[in-house]
Amino acid sequence: MPDVPAKLAEAQARHDELARVLRDARYRYYVLSDPPMPDVEFDQLLRELEAIEDAYPDLRTPTSPTQQVGAPVDTAFPPFRHLEPMLSLDNAFSRDELEAWAQRVQRGLGERTPRFVCELKIDGVGISLLYRAGVLEVAATRGNGEVGEQVTSQILTLDDVPYRLAVDDVPDVIEIRGEIYYPVDDFERMNERRIEAGETAFMNPRNAASGALRQKDPEITRERPLRLWCHSLGALEGMSFERHSQWLAWVTDAGLPVAAETSTVDTVDEVWAFIEHWTGHRHDPTYEIDGVVVKVDDLGQRAELGFTARAPRWAIAYKMPPIEEQTVLRAIELNVGRTGRVTPYAVLEPVVVSGVQITYATLHNEIQLQAKDVRVGDTVIVRRAGDVIPEVVGPVLSKRPPDAEAWSMPSHCPFCGNELVRPEGEAHHFDENVDCPNRIFESLKHLASRGALDIEGLGEQTVQLLLDERLVEDLAGVFRLHEKRDELLALEGFGEKKVDNLLAGIEEGRRRPLDRLLVALNIRHLGPTVAKLLARHFGTLQALRDAEPEQIEAIDGIGPVIADAVVSWFGTDRNRELVDEMITLGVNTEAAGGPEGAAGAAASDLLAGMTFVVTGTLEGFSRDEARDAIESRGGKVTGSVSKKTTAVVVGDSPGSKRDKAVELGTPILDEAGFRELLETGELPG
Repeated sequence: MPDVPAKLAEAQARHDELARVLRDARYRYYVLSDPPMPDVEFDQLLRELEAIEDAYPDLRTPTSPTQQVGAPVDTAFPPFRHLEPMLSLDNAFSRDELEAWAQRVQRGLGERTPRFVCELKIDGVGISLLYRAGVLEVAATRGNGEVGEQVTSQILTLDDVPYRLAVDDVPDVIEIRGEIYYPVDDFERMNERRIEAGETAFMNPRNAASGALRQKDPEITRERPLRLWCHSLGALEGMSFERHSQWLAWVTDAGLPVAAETSTVDTVDEVWAFIEHWTGHRHDPTYEIDGVVVKVDDLGQRAELGFTARAPRWAIAYKMPPIEEQTVLRAIELNVGRTGRVTPYAVLEPVVVSGVQITYATLHNEIQLQAKDVRVGDTVIVRRAGDVIPEVVGPVLSKRPPDAEAWSMPSHCPFCGNELVRPEGEAHHFDENVDCPNRIFESLKHLASRGALDIEGLGEQTVQLLLDERLVEDLAGVFRLHEKRDELLALEGFGEKKVDNLLAGIEEGRRRPLDRLLVALNIRHLGPTVAKLLARHFGTLQALRDAEPEQIEAIDGIGPVIADAVVSWFGTDRNRELVDEMITLGVNTEAAGGPEGAAGAAASDLLAGMTFVVTGTLEGFSRDEARDAIESRGGKVTGSVSKKTTAVVVGDSPGSKRDKAVELGTPILDEAGFRELLETGELPG
């Protein structure tokens, strides 16, 4: 009798080899016009691949050459919603802050003692690899943490990323997170070759890695010496792990790389010893690092510790001291931001810090600037805070010119002449003039940004041009531009296609849900997380406008500072006029799913403590609307079914999640049952 597992393994190996050859041949034929083989040979190989898939149907996947036409080129980097969000990490910059985090972890676990996994924090580009039944389906960038960009074709060019996991026991679904990076030596050699060829050298490995992943031509990505380290687990279905260290071992067995420097330790003292060692040896690894990530090892303990709005409580990133350089401070200027906050910044003699050329650096506010006592003409120490944001550390006093004068905050705005004020308890000065030209400029840029109304075509240069030509004078003016099509067409560089695309982008922005509008309004202290809480709680802009500070402050996750800022913003005559104008112009003022979807304050805790999975296609809800309906009632939505799942909401074509629910005995709701749940807070039947 034939050895079935052996024959399957042989078929898989041949299938993977044929798929690789055929994908390469298609690319060379359709894109490079350089076919590597005669058509008859291509057809023979394709038929052989089809025969293997006929004999072993599980090998036929959407990314197989038998299921594709032409060359798989990403032309627009389509968006992809991660099954589990790729969250940020809270940071620690000292041993005291690290120990404070460890104490919070210990309090959360009671008498149980955590173990910790220490990983070097790679200065790379975050990536998520989604495997179904062991086969790579999607590779996506981190994006905003919830939605990234699909770069599957680019990632498949990396030797470190297997198309098929190299283990027999694979989960139904798994998201494997990691960092794409350049090895330092390879990066330097690549730059040497670019310089010899007369090309511009890349400034630093991380930016170069990001650019390589966003090459629309995967062959350019293939030419770059990119590597991968895997470090985190996202969604998981059909398998379980007890510890992060156990998962890392499985990932290694599956054929994906894990950094050899990773270590599991028992105490915070051992964590600190790991940090001290690698801080002193930060240039020893073959890749750039900017810190150490510390994680609780036990996955059950992680589940108990949970998350804040932006980060897991069970992990922290210790940031190593950044590399510093010296340069000359040429001037101190002011910027007025979208909320009116005034920020002094340094104009520097250009200097390269950690591979990035720095010309401008933040000086934060008057208090910090005067405490540092930096003066125009000083030689100053510049660093990239967190190795990202440029800042001036302080002056080199031995090099101070004798005529350097102490700096003081101007009394009036340099853009509009309005008097600057510093509210009691605030470190920053503010320009309260909502019509300040620079404030309007910053506000319009923000209105069009991805986190707000995401208006394609309304970039910084276009915003400035519209202001210069007085086609727009405030936020509401954006939504009057459809009345000024002829004037737009008269602008230099604006043809019909560009104007039509801009107006179409504005029309899409007009329909964004309430939380995105709230972000776009530039309310002080109000970011995306708070905006979602407010939208889900109140449902409509009018309900929020009418709210008292106590009603807003009562929402879990919102304090008195934010509540006062929201009420104060809506209490300003000019802001009320602006909102009325936007409503008249048809801007959407309802939460996703409408006010009924948000359910208002009365239903905000209806599903508190419950966890749901949504699978398949629902007739009356998009996937996001179903998620919002649950979360607005205090429930939680996850991407995988477990024993802790309260119920699974099932639509058409649900896939394996329904089967997992049946296996675990988890309640299953159809759409009618889901609607009943949203109304009553109780499972039907």
